[in-house]
Amino acid sequence: MRLTRTWALLPMAALGSIVGQILYAAHRPDLPSYDNYETSGALGDPGKPGLTLVALGDSSITAPGVSQVDDAWIRKVAHALTDRYFVHLRAVAVGGSKASDVIADQLEPALAAEPDLAIVSVAANDAIRGVPVKRFEQEVEEIVQALVERGARVVVVGVGDIGSVPRLPRFLRWYLSARSAQFDRVSADVAARHVGAVKVDVRGDLSEAFRSDQMNFSGDRFHASSYGHEHFAHHISVAVERALLDISGPVASGEEETVG
Repeated sequence: MRLTRTWALLPMAALGSIVGQILYAAHRPDLPSYDNYETSGALGDPGKPGLTLVALGDSSITAPGVSQVDDAWIRKVAHALTDRYFVHLRAVAVGGSKASDVIADQLEPALAAEPDLAIVSVAANDAIRGVPVKRFEQEVEEIVQALVERGARVVVVGVGDIGSVPRLPRFLRWYLSARSAQFDRVSADVAARHVGAVKVDVRGDLSEAFRSDQMNFSGDRFHASSYGHEHFAHHISVAVERALLDISGPVASGEEETVG
């Protein structure tokens, strides 16, 4: 509550200046930029049971900064499932997306794919671009509810410590760390309200890895490197396995499916 009041007391001009500084740093011309990957594909043995996996969100899924497409965490997670499934990976994510963009542009094609499993990775751009927390919560609620109602198990990634991103201004890192922590808590709250939704733990070992080792960042000092995506893949796979248990067996009524 104290943190919420702090944001509310920030003058709009000051908030606009903060967001402007962040966006300038995020588009620095002196650092390299990378193309987004198309991470969709059919993976594994067609003779195994099929699993349709949809991925919605931002550049954490399109993976600019990795060396090759199979280094992206979404591909690593999908490949790990091929020991049991023929995985139909449908990635509808778009770099730079906020939760509102997911609703406007990604949710309909994701639902049309009739997913068994959905991974939602959105929050970082909302936190960076000054989206009100309450609005973000309502939008993520809409995304998760729509997917669950369609019969999908949902993995909500949330957001790690944006304050560890080396490209962003040092004097704003306290603000970004606090904002991202708040958005991650909201993501966890949404997941906890839905039977069949699982929250990834991104605020513990994963965030510490990015704070302590800049090898987790690509050359643009903003997006995760192939090495960083390995860390993401491990933590997200833990939540995916929890969700998959519920595909093969019913979830107990009222059970909270939250990891982390």
